[in-house]
Amino acid sequence: MTDHVIAAPPVPVVPVEGGGTFPVRRILCVGRNYWAHRREMGAGEDDRDPPFFFAKPADAVVPPGDDPAYPQATANLHHEIELVVALGAGGRNLAVAEALGLIYGYAVGVDLTRRDLQNAAKDKGYPWDSSKGFDQSAPISAIRPWSGAPPQGRIALSVNGDVRQDGVVADMIWNVAEIVAEASKLWTLAPGDLIYTGTPEGVGPLKPGDRVEGEVEGVGRLAFTVR
Repeated sequence: MTDHVIAAPPVPVVPVEGGGTFPVRRILCVGRNYWAHRREMGAGEDDRDPPFFFAKPADAVVPPGDDPAYPQATANLHHEIELVVALGAGGRNLAVAEALGLIYGYAVGVDLTRRDLQNAAKDKGYPWDSSKGFDQSAPISAIRPWSGAPPQGRIALSVNGDVRQDGVVADMIWNVAEIVAEASKLWTLAPGDLIYTGTPEGVGPLKPGDRVEGEVEGVGRLAFTVR
């Protein structure tokens, strides 16, 4: 028995390759982690300053096999293909050398973005929450358990068969270990945390009916249709 006055919400989960599910505690995301994407977003090539983080709620995940709905309150929904880190352990104030020890596995993710709301928020210096943390804004593939060095290969996304994003994970400004270590200075990381690590250039609009297919070499594939 509990003292909840309403039914407790279900814990969002992501399937794991080989069986089982990964319960999602929260989703952290890294912005502008590829130089070419920085340029296309008008930021230029500044110094290699610390990673910029934002968040999505855990229930924003769209597990494989489900199709996200085109969100309300936007006329400019964008795709952003990303390598996703799934943490199986936690900690805070970690050194870079310790960070990889927290990782359970990796997945392919898409950070869906209400670009018009994001641009309006930027213009006024407002936070990005409504442009990034909306319902069904974090499609994700099954998580692949992993040991050893992080993925470094091709990361790509196509819409209706046309390739729009095509990059290399090794081109990230801050690598996986650095991202996890920096995040641990801002939050106490814990098992169940997901970190979307940024997107290469080529982000662009989606409309209802579009078929999206993404891949991270060695990690897996993700496909969905925007409803």
